[in-house]
Amino acid sequence: MPKIIINDKEIEFEKGMTVLQACELADVEIPRFCYHEKLSIAGNCRMCLVEMEKSGKPIASCAMPAAEGMNIKTNTSFVEKARKGVMEFLLANHPLDCPVCDQGGECDLQDQSLYYGVDKSRFVENKRFVKEKYMGPLIKTQMTRCIHCTRCVRFATEVAGVPEIGAIGRGENMEITTYLEKSMESELSANVIDLCPVGALTSKPYAFEARPWELKKTESIDVMDAVGSNIRVDTYNWEVKRVLPRLNNEINEEWISDKSRYSCDGLLKQRLDVPYIKKNNKLQKSNWDEALDLMISKIKETNPNEIAGHLGDMIGLENALAFKKLFEKFNSQNLELREKKFYINTNEKMNYIFNSSIQGIEESDLILLIGANPRHEATMINARIRKAFVKNSLPVFSIGNPGDLTYNYTIIGNSTKDISKLINKESNFSKKLLSSKKPIIIIGESALGLKSGKYIFESIKKFLNDNSFISKDWNALNILTQNASTVGLIDLKVLPNKNDYSFFDKLNDGKFKFLYLLGSDNLEFKKNKEFIVYQGSHGDRGAEIADIVLPNAAYTEQNALYENLEGRIQECRKASYPIGESKEDWKIFNLILKKLDKKNDTFKFESLRKEVFEKVLNFTNINDLPERKLVKEVEESSKFINEEITINPLDYYYSNSISRASKTMSECRQISKKVKKTG
Repeated sequence: MPKIIINDKEIEFEKGMTVLQACELADVEIPRFCYHEKLSIAGNCRMCLVEMEKSGKPIASCAMPAAEGMNIKTNTSFVEKARKGVMEFLLANHPLDCPVCDQGGECDLQDQSLYYGVDKSRFVENKRFVKEKYMGPLIKTQMTRCIHCTRCVRFATEVAGVPEIGAIGRGENMEITTYLEKSMESELSANVIDLCPVGALTSKPYAFEARPWELKKTESIDVMDAVGSNIRVDTYNWEVKRVLPRLNNEINEEWISDKSRYSCDGLLKQRLDVPYIKKNNKLQKSNWDEALDLMISKIKETNPNEIAGHLGDMIGLENALAFKKLFEKFNSQNLELREKKFYINTNEKMNYIFNSSIQGIEESDLILLIGANPRHEATMINARIRKAFVKNSLPVFSIGNPGDLTYNYTIIGNSTKDISKLINKESNFSKKLLSSKKPIIIIGESALGLKSGKYIFESIKKFLNDNSFISKDWNALNILTQNASTVGLIDLKVLPNKNDYSFFDKLNDGKFKFLYLLGSDNLEFKKNKEFIVYQGSHGDRGAEIADIVLPNAAYTEQNALYENLEGRIQECRKASYPIGESKEDWKIFNLILKKLDKKNDTFKFESLRKEVFEKVLNFTNINDLPERKLVKEVEESSKFINEEITINPLDYYYSNSISRASKTMSECRQISKKVKKTG
């Protein structure tokens, strides 16, 4: 490996690294504003100046390729003078408004001016003023503070794939703006707030809410979709003030979707804080004893075959396991986790997870989407596909039309007939797929929900198996689930062993007399004469039709394990306390068991968690991918049905009870609808 000398210390570096990256290997911190490791190099701010032997001028370390034999100094008086000069220029037009700036306390410019700033300016000219820009309901602008680092421009163009931000004007008249002064049309737009090294772009919903040093910070995971993005929940007096991304290169890198970031204001709105009972066709406030007594009396007078339960989209594994055990006490097996009919083969783990892994997308040389829209169903997976598309010119194909995905793709069909041609090697695409080394096939819930869902899955799996695309080294079969709870609940065998739709058939035929909805708001059915118990955190769709409402804790208010679409177990940690009289799910089940005179069968959280680890298939370690096991299962026979593959539209900003309660998500949704109408 080539070597470079940094501050008289010899360091080995990889070919292609810049001087700044080599300095990081030597544990030398170089100040920077425009450089970001996930974005292209711009070399705008010149704050990263260092001294190089035989160079009369200081060099910008972020843009200078490291070379064998270079002698770099980073801490000389020459370097310090150069950086102080740059800082003086950067502050020439910067307003002195740190006390009222939301970036205060976590501002790169503040930090660096402490070391390289001066107490007096030599500039006597008036500071320039830049008019504020409109960037939508999420981003607050104060463009007079902007230092033209262009991080936001590069992020929008390269990562988000929506090139709407750019620079207009030249020299002192240069301004960063959205070209048409409209809201950014990206589900990743608010990441520019984290990227901005000054207070030019700040969070509009969080404006003037709190200072960073006043907040309690809890590392957790996001449950708005099945990706399991790593987040940090910041609370003030047990109120969730903001959600920020945590670095995890295997899942979400250092980005999160706008829904993950801004749904948090919904945690305070429309909350259920006491039990309710429906009297005279109207929900009225009650107490735990009265509500549970009524519930138990209904259970006792109902045949176990007529008792059913449905688990919602954000249920943790411990609570799901406790719910399943509770239903065993009811002598009922009528449990379901799907919100609509779609085919799942539960025989082995690889049948319902994203086997190639999110990080594996960057290794792939071909992607085929079947009935999937990753932009709305799993935003961070879409961002990873775009990264591979930009970096590796990854070819993307689709069966079915997903709309704008922020990268170019080719539609190769829109029906199951096109899948039949593919697996029978009758299409031109078959040759491309067979010649690829690491293909990825992503099957969405829209395709699995068709009458031909079984044929689509089983025939694709057989094709991949027959052509050695499923092995211990690489598995090209991937299922794109939409809900945070889906994979984990399948592992806990919440679904009956036979993959049937008897729950939906009985529900629609009115054969259930008692229905227990656990955090379930998206199950669409017409209420007949069922007695419905809804256990949830928000007064949403489930509470509207319920006869008894039991208030539970939201995902930020209880500890729980979740399994993401890759089969990776992660921990969601308690950041605040349940509101009012609401309780954690497993504690509510304990109250029910006590009312049933089964005090000896009550749950303990530690025991539930231990049992979850035992029950999860192919479990290795927390935060790690599951072990790759290939089980020789009996091939499921599947009948060909010719039908069109349509992708069901997802109401992205209203996909769950928390986001539906969020004022910010409501504003984003209204703007999104206006854009679709005018577009």
